[in-house]
Amino acid sequence: MDVSHILAEHASKQQATVVDKEIPLDIDVGLLTVTDLNPVDVESYEANLEEYLMSTARDGAQALINSLWSLPATHSPDGPIAKLPPPITQLPRSKPLPKPKPLTKWEKFANAKGIQHKKRDRKVWDEEKQEWVNRWGWKGANKDKEQQWLTEVPANADIDFDPRKVARDERKAKMAKNERQHQQNLARAQSEKGASSSSSGHGLQSERKKDIDRTLAVTRASTASMGRFDRSLEGEKKLKGVKRKFDPTEVSSSAEKSNNLAILSKLDREPQLKKAKRASEPTEAPSPKKKGDVLNVRKAVRGATKGAAGAALRREVSSGKGKKGRR
Repeated sequence: MDVSHILAEHASKQQATVVDKEIPLDIDVGLLTVTDLNPVDVESYEANLEEYLMSTARDGAQALINSLWSLPATHSPDGPIAKLPPPITQLPRSKPLPKPKPLTKWEKFANAKGIQHKKRDRKVWDEEKQEWVNRWGWKGANKDKEQQWLTEVPANADIDFDPRKVARDERKAKMAKNERQHQQNLARAQSEKGASSSSSGHGLQSERKKDIDRTLAVTRASTASMGRFDRSLEGEKKLKGVKRKFDPTEVSSSAEKSNNLAILSKLDREPQLKKAKRASEPTEAPSPKKKGDVLNVRKAVRGATKGAAGAALRREVSSGKGKKGRR
């Protein structure tokens, strides 16, 4: 049996199944979504939840399939193909719409004068190579004067005149000019944005200046000399704060001894937290451990009797088991 015949038969069966609802289903074929606005049947919902959910989902899927089969389709080796219409449901955005990009100085001038912007192609035709090459970048056409094997030299040129170097310097100067104008446009856009968004008069430019000063201060403090021997910039403020102090490399034996004893005393000292915890704990009965004894008798009795204390130990001793020891 032909595949198209099977699909046609399936389509007739699907179209024959009509979903009848009190409130018609809202079907958006462009997004492949079905919205059911009918109220929930409380009796069916409480009687059998699984069956009620399956029935609702089946009705929605059936209505969507009927809408898909009603679309005009084109035949292909893989079967009929239908083109979905544009969506009719406006979905909410997770993020706000992007703000328009600030105009550059040239764009403002062009709008005032009515100049139309014409985008230049990235590729240009090279008559010598008979192929399309990049206008700039790697193997760009703007480097032809630097790479050509024969270059015309002006009559009044100096002896050390290098046409390749002159062409390269001109190209680098154009790049530097473009970058400088780009940075000026960014700074102008940030200042306009800060002036419009800040109500206290301090724009984004002042915030950026504070960030730069903070970064510079952190960089200065990262060196061992706290930036004392670093070259200072024009208009840079002097850093304020605690300076790093280093002990001299050569000290007397008495000073070295006192420093080492101070370190040992700190290591031998208990932490303040342990002291406070010990002071807050209730006082216990004095331990039978005597001064100079290595063994704590109470702890040993507790471990030997598994917490039964000294009464069980005395019973074992009186019965004669204590002399043989534990097995």
